[in-house]
Amino acid sequence: MKYRTLGRTGIAVSPYALGTMMFGAVGNPDHDDSIRIIHRALDAGINFVDTADVYSNGESEVIVGKALKGRRDDVVLASKVHYPMGDNPNHRGNSRRWIITSVENSLRRLQTDHLDLYQIHRPDPTVDVEETLSALSDLVHSGKVRTIGASTFPASDIVEAQWVAERRGLERFRTEQPPYSIINRSIEREVLPVAQRYGMGTLVWSPLGQGLLTGRYRKGKQTDTHRSGHMPQHFSDERKLDVVEQLITLAEKAGLPMTHLAMAFAIAHPGVTSAIVGPRTMEQLDDLLAGADVTLDDEILDRIDEIAPPGTDAGPNDVAYNPPAIAHASLRRRAVTQRSAA
Repeated sequence: MKYRTLGRTGIAVSPYALGTMMFGAVGNPDHDDSIRIIHRALDAGINFVDTADVYSNGESEVIVGKALKGRRDDVVLASKVHYPMGDNPNHRGNSRRWIITSVENSLRRLQTDHLDLYQIHRPDPTVDVEETLSALSDLVHSGKVRTIGASTFPASDIVEAQWVAERRGLERFRTEQPPYSIINRSIEREVLPVAQRYGMGTLVWSPLGQGLLTGRYRKGKQTDTHRSGHMPQHFSDERKLDVVEQLITLAEKAGLPMTHLAMAFAIAHPGVTSAIVGPRTMEQLDDLLAGADVTLDDEILDRIDEIAPPGTDAGPNDVAYNPPAIAHASLRRRAVTQRSAA
């Protein structure tokens, strides 16, 4: 496994990172099996493990903590905060109050005294980014967090956070974790260039397009899987499936499994540091590891650009962040009495 520097942090990470969202009740509830998968990834040279408090309501962090006993110092460990952890309205978001509480909970579940990377899982329009960065800065200064990052932030939010950090003398986001795959390439327009401009490491998630790029989902064929049951609209989107059909043909001509084509594409972009794989089973991990040495030549990348043009999404990214102006109709519509020109 080769290693790349995580932005300008000086931290070396593998081009494949292990995501742990599928460990626990949401995916693989067998702790021992999940631990074996984690160990297999580490033995293969993956040194970056990414989790979050919300994954199976903390269970994923517990599993990771068990798996890293005796190996913690060899691993770059990351977690996240933002999503609700219960019904209490203050047990969520990006406030100082919740960040300070949440990191202690994560450290306890992970059985460690520090996180190498602590990330804000999504933007929070109800909180000044200065408050968020101030709390995170205190965690860095206390030694509980080594560096900080964001996940799925729009380019404008990334820029604002960088400026606030500089003006207020606060720690700045050193990483961004956006969604990226052949079928969802919109971050190539602004997010990746902005991250490169600020020297941020980029850890892309869902390089397999939430499962569409495994080759298991075909146009006109019904497939009942663990993923398709949760996101039926994603797996029936004709625009995405049209792209998938063309990619399957391309992969076959290149002599590559679809998963290897998709992963090699994700880590080929100069703005991408690592692509996060999220296996639920050992078989899924072994399949992905088998493609670690795949290199796509310019001819294949040119053909991918023709099938899925750079900077575009084949269809809506069903799990990406939608800012309030998009998510709430009331912010896009004047009062009825103010809508006419006369």
